[in-house]
Amino acid sequence: MALLLGEMVAAAAAPAGGGGGGGSRLRRQLESSSYAAEEYVKVLSQQSDGDRDLQEHRQRIQALSEETAQSLKRNVYQNYRQFIETAREISYLESEMYQLSHILTEQKGILETVTQALQLQQQHQAGAAAAADEPALLGGARGRAAAATADPFLLPLSARDAAAAAAQEEGGQRSLTTLLEKVEGCRDLLPESPGKYLVYNGDLVEYDADHMGQVQRVHAFLLNDCLLVAAWLPNRRGAYRYDALYPLDGLAVVNVKDNPPMKDMFKLLMFPESRIFQAENAKIKKEWLEVLEETKRGSRLLSEKRRLREQEQAPPAAPPLPRAEAAARNPFEEEDEEEPAGPEAAGGVEVDLSLEWIQELPEDLDVCIAQRDFEGAVDLLAKLNEYLAEQPATAPVKELRAKVEGRVRQLTEVLVFELSPDRSLRGGPRATRRAVSQLIRLGQSTKACELFLRNREAAVRTATRQLRIEGATLLYIHKLCHVFFTSLLETAREFETDFAGHSGCYSAFVVWARTALQMFVDAFSKQVFDSKESLSTAAECVKVAKEHCKQLSEIGLDLTFIIHALLVKDIKGALQSYKDIIIEATKHRNSEEMWRRMNLMTPEALGRLREEMRSCGVTTFEQYTGDDCWVNLSYTVVAFTKQTMAFLEEALKLYFPELHMVLLESLVEIILVAVQHVDYSLRCEQDPEKKAFIRQNASFLYETVLPVVEKRFEEGVGKPAKQLQELRNASRLMRVNPESTTSVV
Repeated sequence: MALLLGEMVAAAAAPAGGGGGGGSRLRRQLESSSYAAEEYVKVLSQQSDGDRDLQEHRQRIQALSEETAQSLKRNVYQNYRQFIETAREISYLESEMYQLSHILTEQKGILETVTQALQLQQQHQAGAAAAADEPALLGGARGRAAAATADPFLLPLSARDAAAAAAQEEGGQRSLTTLLEKVEGCRDLLPESPGKYLVYNGDLVEYDADHMGQVQRVHAFLLNDCLLVAAWLPNRRGAYRYDALYPLDGLAVVNVKDNPPMKDMFKLLMFPESRIFQAENAKIKKEWLEVLEETKRGSRLLSEKRRLREQEQAPPAAPPLPRAEAAARNPFEEEDEEEPAGPEAAGGVEVDLSLEWIQELPEDLDVCIAQRDFEGAVDLLAKLNEYLAEQPATAPVKELRAKVEGRVRQLTEVLVFELSPDRSLRGGPRATRRAVSQLIRLGQSTKACELFLRNREAAVRTATRQLRIEGATLLYIHKLCHVFFTSLLETAREFETDFAGHSGCYSAFVVWARTALQMFVDAFSKQVFDSKESLSTAAECVKVAKEHCKQLSEIGLDLTFIIHALLVKDIKGALQSYKDIIIEATKHRNSEEMWRRMNLMTPEALGRLREEMRSCGVTTFEQYTGDDCWVNLSYTVVAFTKQTMAFLEEALKLYFPELHMVLLESLVEIILVAVQHVDYSLRCEQDPEKKAFIRQNASFLYETVLPVVEKRFEEGVGKPAKQLQELRNASRLMRVNPESTTSVV
């Protein structure tokens, strides 16, 4: 009930106006000067029996509101049509006044010349010669009168026009009979009558008013009081099908300015629709415009004469209503009094809107939008705004701006569609520059920024999805990084060009770049980390992504920290997973350890091992090699050294500050597995020779491998690792009680 009463208050508070019928009690209540919406609804709710009465009353108010709105639309359109006709009449009157002024000037000159000639003649001729000329003058007058009687072409102008009109009407009535036979479906709509005749007809091509696409071929028949449009029947030559019939009193004709390839067109306005037709050539178009205006003028004069005749025959009119009652019946009078039109509203200053380019501005905007000439449309709007910048807001100016605002909305919708992701995304960021620049000129930089970034996001997503997934992960990542970061760099440069004077939009671009980077990282992680690639492959892929990301620093945009933040979780998982693999492999080798020297069998194998150790940073490996192909180290310790150094090198490629502790803790865990195994073996082994061999391997671990790990970690990270130093210092050869397997602390 509360919701219903709220709706009733909103509906009752809306202004109600005359829309026909004007004497009902409800209308008078809503139009009274003492009307208050809340009080009215309060009284109504007290008098009603329930929801049904309120629903019915609300429906009546809504019906009255819709009737008023429709009446307003009709009045606005009628005013618009009368404004067009008045402008044309003023143009015709202006040309006629100019011609009349020219004729009067010529006649004045002739009269002055004749006066001067007569004065000279009177001075030099005698009075007798003037008397002799008098009979001749009288005879000449009589001769001209006789000639006028004999020659029918010297009849007065009005008589000749009447005769021509009668002949034209007779021929038109005969043509009307032929018309009714050719057009299907119009005999009942267009019955033969003595006062109806055909004035003009011809072939036209109809175009769509929104997209300027060809619709159909038509044949138009102009009668003295209406215009009949008939469509061609393709299978029957010379036959037509009824399409539409428009009375001339509700029809407005607008010339469409030629703008190739749109030529020889004119528009017909009929409330609430409009249609555009194209003539065969400029001559026929001119004939159509002239004959339409002439026929409308004749029809209007005939209607005026008929109205005057009816007024003369009608009874005397009733006395005028009192001002209060008239105001109650006319809902528009109060608005007229509050907003006087014309120069009075602007303090006596009148804006000149009679310029040709202003009169043709709405049609020019329609043409520019239809031809996708966005620059031309915005130029016209800028020119109008500059012209009206310091002008007062008179009623004609408001009407003009209302017409233009509709075109601006249409232009904005077209530009928004140009930037929508549904359009083709080919051509790169530059393809959007045209629409973006025009939206910015229209004062909608925020919308232009949003649409531009949304368009580029769709383009980047489409480009990455179209990449073919290769068998080699590194090859696919190279392609992915090239496509993504190249698109991001081009977008940034285009954004900087388009929005150079709008610094407030740069934050939106940074947010968009982070979103786009999230999309890239999702595709990157799915291919690299979810597929369980090796740590070396993952490290190379991350290195490639970082190198491409550094390209953005050319334009002052550094997104490396965002990549680190987005990848840190996946890289941590990869490091911990590979650490677990190394620990399991080391434990497995430790379980099978026999503590025997390595025999590589061939000098080539020994040379390869030396090279591998040198690449790992172990430069003192030569002192652990023996005669022939023997190595004085255990296979387990050598394999652990190579695997640990490889893990460290790959981890350093992935390193950034957020991973410092993860990498350090992983190294400590890996090293502890080997150190603890050596210590345990020293405690448990009883054979002196094997114990000496174990001590030699332990010395290699503590004095060679651990310092190399510390040095390489410090070089890669940039600061020493205290945990590794403490581990090396705490680890020492433990003295063992020969009678016990436990260490002496």
